[in-house]
Amino acid sequence: MRPALNPLVLSLKESATLAINLKALELRRKGKDIVHFGFGQSPFPVPEMIQAALRDNADKKDYLPTQGLPELCEAVSEFYKTEFGYDFKPSDVCVGPGSKELIFQIIYLMEGPLLVPVPSWVSYGPQAALRGKEIIPIPTSRENKYRLTPELLDRACYSAGQSQKLLIFNNPNNPTGALYHENEIKELAEICRAYQVIVISDEIYAMIDFDEWPMSSLATFYPEGTIVSGGLSKSFAAGGYRLGVVLIPDSLELMMSALKSVVSETFSAVSAPVQYAALKAYGDFEKVRPFVEKTTDIYEYVMNFLHKRFVDMGLNCPKPAGSFYLFPDFENFKEQLRERGIITSGAMTNALLAESSIAVLPGSDFYMPATSLSVRVAAVDFDGARVMESWPGADHVTEKYLREFLPKIEQGCEYIEGFLSGLG
Repeated sequence: MRPALNPLVLSLKESATLAINLKALELRRKGKDIVHFGFGQSPFPVPEMIQAALRDNADKKDYLPTQGLPELCEAVSEFYKTEFGYDFKPSDVCVGPGSKELIFQIIYLMEGPLLVPVPSWVSYGPQAALRGKEIIPIPTSRENKYRLTPELLDRACYSAGQSQKLLIFNNPNNPTGALYHENEIKELAEICRAYQVIVISDEIYAMIDFDEWPMSSLATFYPEGTIVSGGLSKSFAAGGYRLGVVLIPDSLELMMSALKSVVSETFSAVSAPVQYAALKAYGDFEKVRPFVEKTTDIYEYVMNFLHKRFVDMGLNCPKPAGSFYLFPDFENFKEQLRERGIITSGAMTNALLAESSIAVLPGSDFYMPATSLSVRVAAVDFDGARVMESWPGADHVTEKYLREFLPKIEQGCEYIEGFLSGLG
């Protein structure tokens, strides 16, 4: 039997990040010594107090309110107020099975085109495509660390005409590690206000910030039009718990009402034990803070190590300031790659995996031109539990420690260097 499918689904493929994870793990099962820089999952164990809360609440079997456990909504509201200064009430919070699902629900509910800064996370475009929504890419430049500028946003908003516009804004950024500062955010906020743009500020990496200046948000300078999303997956290392949150301002109350209606007809509510575990994460954050600070210190070291090695081997790579991703490109080796018949980032990542046993994602999966020769590196291929237990601090990492506890990080650099040296 050949079923007739919704035509909007036919152009979709499996998420690139999930696909590379399965491929790399399968190669490892077959005995291949793969360096897995393809999948962005926290390598650290879930903090024990959050695990304990999940175990202790395994008996919670009743459906929770559609919007979320009331105590959790209150804790999330207070967390964002204390940590970031946002003015959201508990009634502004909605809990879902991952921020990915909640972002999709909001994109689905909203009219108008989706503005997507490029490069950008792989799933924003396909989510908009499932809605039949127009996608307006806004290319950014390596010279500006792939950050969206007010001029670029202004031009995109103007060209989109008079219809309502939705901007997806990821800060800190996946795939580039870029971070926006207050002066940049203020100017972007004025453009959003002038065009009445509704913003989804995807802040899932907000706590993984190791820049000289703290992260700033459109929720601070454009609160009336900014929806914030976050969750347990990155800073709390609990991606598999599948719990995300969105915070919707009172000025967009109609959106919250519509979202609750859609939730009630789809997933109904997030797993009750997981919500109680999240209550411990958000409601007792001071006890989790040392975990977040320590893991961020580790990320900072690994990211700085990789950045220096990439630059030293001749790759172009903006220095990351947050998240756990880097976005190097091989443009300086374009002619050598062309002689090998490699002219696209997809062909290059296939060659890196087949010839050098390193898994990365091509820039084209993040809406870059096919020929950009850029790749995304997820700097998380290490045993997080071992590293946490033994971590001496970023300033005290020795070559011996690196080889013993972060072997794949160094090995990945050696594999790329070997690939480049083989180009001639």
